[in-house]
Amino acid sequence: MLETEDDASLYSELGQNLSSLNEALDKLKIETLLNGKYDSRNAILTLHAGAGGTEAMDWTQMLFRMYSMYAEKMGFKVTVLDSLDGEEAGLKSITFLVEGENAYGYLKCEKGVHRLVRVSPFDSNARRHTSFASLEVMPELDSSPNIEIRPEDLRIDTYRSSGAGGQHVNKTESAIRITHLPTGIVVSCQTERSQIQNRETAMKMLYGKLAERQEEEELEKLNSIRGELKKIEWGSQIRSYVFHPYNMVKDHRTGYETSNTTAVMDGELQPFIVEYLKLAR
Repeated sequence: MLETEDDASLYSELGQNLSSLNEALDKLKIETLLNGKYDSRNAILTLHAGAGGTEAMDWTQMLFRMYSMYAEKMGFKVTVLDSLDGEEAGLKSITFLVEGENAYGYLKCEKGVHRLVRVSPFDSNARRHTSFASLEVMPELDSSPNIEIRPEDLRIDTYRSSGAGGQHVNKTESAIRITHLPTGIVVSCQTERSQIQNRETAMKMLYGKLAERQEEEELEKLNSIRGELKKIEWGSQIRSYVFHPYNMVKDHRTGYETSNTTAVMDGELQPFIVEYLKLAR
């Protein structure tokens, strides 16, 4: 029994300290799962609208908002590198940089196809629609000792920026598109004001894509040696978001699900990410 106000104050302070200690311990446990080669790096994410027309483009914009809000919750910084608007609404594609401690380690878990089921706001008959969008995630790399990029293997094209940046950008061909001929990988950047800056950013994206490709090949070799197939597959459909006739977000790799779709779309992704990291370890 607490006999004085001082005792009650002390008890409250001890409770707060214990709560803070538990939070710190949980964070430490999660960070022990981030032991990949590039996990500590910044992340470059690219969203592409899939099947579903305007619906899919609107879904792509919704996902960009979701990841931006997740980044804000984590204390990360988001910078748009390249984007292409939809004809009627939403985004056909968008590439953005997420800067922060272990940004790639967390967000690599989100790579794959995201499926939405909802009553379409673009359908006058209020019918249910299914839309798809894919997410690519790569580490931001200035260079890599294990990756050689020869100048003769690159085709570099310039074009006029269609994004933000003002009249100066739109009047000059400052946007850069780089094609890596041996692999067919294409990267582009248009948000900086000069070709040099856009080229530097595009090269970071190319190194990241090649590093990601290298990791995938190493994982495939490892699984071949082990003689087993993991449930976690690069580029597969990873999650369904159902807004009608009920509310549910379910991860198909881990089985984790929640009915609080609003929280998820507002960036509450950490439970999904933690479950994936535990499974992938």
